[in-house]
Amino acid sequence: MAPDDAPRIGRVVILNGAPRSGKSSLARAIQESVPGTWLNTGVDSFMATLPPKLMPGIGLRPGGERPDLEPAVAALYDLLFATIRLQAEAGFDVVADLGLHADYSVPLGVLERAAAILGPLKPLFVGVDCDLDEIMHRRNADPQGGFYATGETAPPPVLRWQDAVHRGKTYDLRLDMGRLSPEAGARQVADLLANPPLQPILAILGPNSFASSI
Repeated sequence: MAPDDAPRIGRVVILNGAPRSGKSSLARAIQESVPGTWLNTGVDSFMATLPPKLMPGIGLRPGGERPDLEPAVAALYDLLFATIRLQAEAGFDVVADLGLHADYSVPLGVLERAAAILGPLKPLFVGVDCDLDEIMHRRNADPQGGFYATGETAPPPVLRWQDAVHRGKTYDLRLDMGRLSPEAGARQVADLLANPPLQPILAILGPNSFASSI
């Protein structure tokens, strides 16, 4: 058993979903309503630290459009995951809203990198779903830098996100944030934190998963 004065290790929740799926609202609801001291270390806050030449950084969309940027994307993900680990080891709870996918010009092993760095902390991996109609409704209602529907078909970048972000992934919890309120989603996350799986998905992948994938 750990000694009574051992430092507390914070809990880590990774929210994974497409843009406009409701991750950011869910992360804020977790900060506001789930017991603990929650830091939000996600794609938007991380991108805000980047110079223009590295944009969009870890927000690079599926499709392999920027092979020149992909080495930096891999390094930035390693930095992000290491930052989350340091925050948790300092005793803070961390919620990270991300869009993890594998649709680059070459394999980057982003999920395996997450497991290698964060797996020992037993983070919870939450899939955030939202149907395409609601995604487009949100994009058209808040058009800042977004893509809009032309006719009856969503733009290809939006469709690629919908396909790539959950492909081949297993989660500890999936939430349909097109139907749930942020507060209802946060309650389900709180329930999972209160009764976590013995071996969360990223812990099962394990600290050696990235080395074994290359």
